[in-house]
Amino acid sequence: MKTAPQQTRQHIIDSGYRLISSKGFTHVGLAQILKFADVPKGSFYHYFKSKEQFGEEIINSFFDSYLSSIDDLFATGKGSGLDRLMSYWLHWQSTQDGESSDQKCLVVKLSAEVADLSEAMRKALNTGSTAVIARLTRAIEAGIADGSIPAMHAEHTAETLYQLWLGASLRNKLARDPQVIERALLMTKALLAQPISAMK
Repeated sequence: MKTAPQQTRQHIIDSGYRLISSKGFTHVGLAQILKFADVPKGSFYHYFKSKEQFGEEIINSFFDSYLSSIDDLFATGKGSGLDRLMSYWLHWQSTQDGESSDQKCLVVKLSAEVADLSEAMRKALNTGSTAVIARLTRAIEAGIADGSIPAMHAEHTAETLYQLWLGASLRNKLARDPQVIERALLMTKALLAQPISAMK
């Protein structure tokens, strides 16, 4: 059970996430965050030494929740390895269709923006993304083991697919064309249907 200080800290993080996932990191000022969270400036600096550290904590909090949801989705007993993987990509596709910023991937939103701006935030995004790829790798290995996915280099395939979807999501932000994500889904199905023999 969270204590009152922990709840306040998490409330500030959650409020910041909603703003930053919608407007970006550099376009959200501290005054906006304080007003949106309805907390005084002193409370903010009690928990975070800077806006950069605050951004890093938002990323860490995002991945804590996101990785937990992946773990639940990929839990054994919920279909074949391929079924679980496709459920993941279908959910990703669904987040690209609506306007709700709460459903958007923070990696897509912030990677290009903060990679050269903040080393701490870059590392947090990379650490979280690496953890996602590790989970995708294990899901592919489970699919290979149960026969729903042919033998292939699981880690390379997982990395390729994750990069495919990040790129498609960025392209979708520009084109605003649902076929961009639909093509990513078709390519995903093709990659999981046959070994990627060229990737060693």
